[in-house]
Amino acid sequence: MKVILLGLGGGSVEMLTRQAINALKRSDMIIGAKRLINSIPKDFTPLRFCANTANEIMTHLQNGKSDNAAVVFSGDSGFYSGAKSLLPLLEQSGIESDILPGISSVQLLASRLKRPWQDWKLVSAHGVECDAVSEIMCGKPVFFLTGGKHDPSEICRQLVGAGLGDLTAVVGENLSCPDEKITAGSAEALSGRVFSKLSVLLTEKAPLAPKRSSGWQDECFIRGDVPMTKQLVRAAIISKLCVSPENTCWDIGAGTGSVSVELAAVSRRVFAVECSENACDLIRKNRAKHMAWNLSLTQGNAPDALIGLPEPDVVFIGGSGGRLKDIIDYSLAKNPLARICVSAIALETLNTAVKAFSSHGMETDITQIAVNRTKSAGNLHMLTASNPIFLITGNAI
Repeated sequence: MKVILLGLGGGSVEMLTRQAINALKRSDMIIGAKRLINSIPKDFTPLRFCANTANEIMTHLQNGKSDNAAVVFSGDSGFYSGAKSLLPLLEQSGIESDILPGISSVQLLASRLKRPWQDWKLVSAHGVECDAVSEIMCGKPVFFLTGGKHDPSEICRQLVGAGLGDLTAVVGENLSCPDEKITAGSAEALSGRVFSKLSVLLTEKAPLAPKRSSGWQDECFIRGDVPMTKQLVRAAIISKLCVSPENTCWDIGAGTGSVSVELAAVSRRVFAVECSENACDLIRKNRAKHMAWNLSLTQGNAPDALIGLPEPDVVFIGGSGGRLKDIIDYSLAKNPLARICVSAIALETLNTAVKAFSSHGMETDITQIAVNRTKSAGNLHMLTASNPIFLITGNAI
């Protein structure tokens, strides 16, 4: 038996290459989703089977008497296609296969917009979890293959929630079909619309702040009357946490959001938790100023306010409201391998952090930072001391 894995593009035979049409006509059995099977003319192979999963397809192939079978997929067989999961099963069964690509939805939308697509970031939100805000933090237009609960409206709602309601986006519905429709607008406008199940979304490049090293100047942040972690301490915190671009971070007791914003610049996603309404207002302003769209804010007291947040890779605790041990316990219950850094100015807080980390068998590192900065006094320059700060870092052994 030989099997052809064939991309049908938008589902219209008119979009197929001559090679693909000939392969379908030569096949004595065609397998695929019901919508695709029904799109193939009746004068082609009469023997057809509907199947949606790789295992269902294999059952039909192994039970059927066929020398030349065709398995059809929507779009292109190499672009988030079911062909990926079917190919290993064919190989394990010793079934010979070839692939004939089709026209993908990204090509169709690009052609309708008369734009090249080689600089777009391509993301599947079809039946899988999708953090749209993190995906758009790439400095490129982003194409979303949508489906399931992540339709264009839901993705746009995520963007609105991150402060990107003005971002321009385009929705392509039923591409290549008679009822094809292209709709452009802001993310906020599109978030309230209802779109076809066969839709894709293109978001334009999101504005991003320039890249910079850790330890931004204090003057970069809007401060108000809320305490703020200072520049050199912030740089040490980022260093102690060993943050990587794929990390999910928690900033508990976020204050003005200065640590949150810096974490957002070097990680995938940051969740700031702060109980003060005035501080939350400053965090929102600093998020907008520094275009830290991947920073989400929860107002409330930890650890209760942490319930429902995604599992953290990195946790910074700048304020605990007297519940430091509970916060550490909850963070490690979510992820026993999380890297945690606590800042403390009181010896009692230092002692509590060390005991909490020890109770979890973690390796504890304590660093004391004393910063002196110059202050002009006439023609002279004097050193002014800041309060000493302890950074207590816990790592799983």
